[in-house]
Amino acid sequence: MFSQFTQKTGIRVQYVPGPESSTETLKTYQQSFKNKPITPDVYLIDVVWPKVLSEDLLDLRPYLGEESKVLLDATVKNDNVDGRLVAMPFFVETGVLYYRTDLLAKYGYKHPPETWDELEKMATRIQSGERAAGNPHFWGYVWQGAAYEGLTCDAMEWEMSEGGGRIIEEDGTISVNNPDTIRAMKRARHWVNTISPPGITEFKEEDSRNAFVTGNAAFRREWIWGTYATGQGQGSPIRGKFAATQIPRGRAGHASVIGGRSLAISKYSAHPKEAAEFIRYLISRDAQLRYWNDISLLSVRKDFFADKQYLHTRPDLEKLEDVFREGAIARPSTVAGERYAEVSRAYYSAVHSIITGEVSAEEAMANLEGELVRITGFKPGKPKAAQNTAGSKPQ
Repeated sequence: MFSQFTQKTGIRVQYVPGPESSTETLKTYQQSFKNKPITPDVYLIDVVWPKVLSEDLLDLRPYLGEESKVLLDATVKNDNVDGRLVAMPFFVETGVLYYRTDLLAKYGYKHPPETWDELEKMATRIQSGERAAGNPHFWGYVWQGAAYEGLTCDAMEWEMSEGGGRIIEEDGTISVNNPDTIRAMKRARHWVNTISPPGITEFKEEDSRNAFVTGNAAFRREWIWGTYATGQGQGSPIRGKFAATQIPRGRAGHASVIGGRSLAISKYSAHPKEAAEFIRYLISRDAQLRYWNDISLLSVRKDFFADKQYLHTRPDLEKLEDVFREGAIARPSTVAGERYAEVSRAYYSAVHSIITGEVSAEEAMANLEGELVRITGFKPGKPKAAQNTAGSKPQ
């Protein structure tokens, strides 16, 4: 893609790889910006970082204001900070559950788990059967349990599906310390070393993906784009034997965290016009469709969702359009603003202390409530009634 851009424009692009963990990536960016470097010019940023990094990012409205009008309104709004368009949406994401279709059929299941209780029962039975059949390394369910942003996403899905709120509500109420959240955390703790490996508390996306791709897991929580790297190659033991569905629901319904990435230009860049031209290319219709067809990145363009033929090109994912109609949720980055990174760190650290058995769920959530009050200055309270924050498919 970069080579084609260079051939078309004469502008050369050098790709600079970064850490696997988004938490480490943010630290890298923040450390870099302290020196006001003229390179890199373009940064790939998480959807929860615009406010955190805004002071070091260029206002893109003079460069790409017209292009922003063809993108999903909600994603563009997310990248506006204090009247400045500090980034341009690149792709959107949401969490899904991957499952082994062959193993479900083998053990007599006609559909993937719809609830957390069903997931536990299916995972337990399949794990027991596969181990008895000669695979001692097989586990029922893998996910992201390391202390980083990925655990924030997983844990929010657990608590929101049970009615435990969104950590900090949209009105600033700190709602994390409640019985529904505590119950959800206790359930996750129970998974460790029963249907999930003891090392799950150090798993990131690549770790859970590797367990699944090598045929050593029945279920896996991941992002939609993860289907690209999931046993697609020739010789893979699970090629043609897996599919994806919604994250299981709890007492309050389904909950799937929205993710994605945007493209930003450093305020210190010596080549802002060329950088803007590069971003214009990456959000073009042709480029967005190629990313969708090749690696399952969901487009941020309105015309993608308006034309059914695009989703039809990936029938294995087409049904996941339902994820955007029911239960898609955003992390509390808007209400937390520039304090979001600190809020998320406090949250995933507390959750990690629960799943590792260091402290009880009750103690961890009580301590977290106090820590969030200190960080934000907001007051504690009860979670709001569950809402479908995503509405229908993105608009």
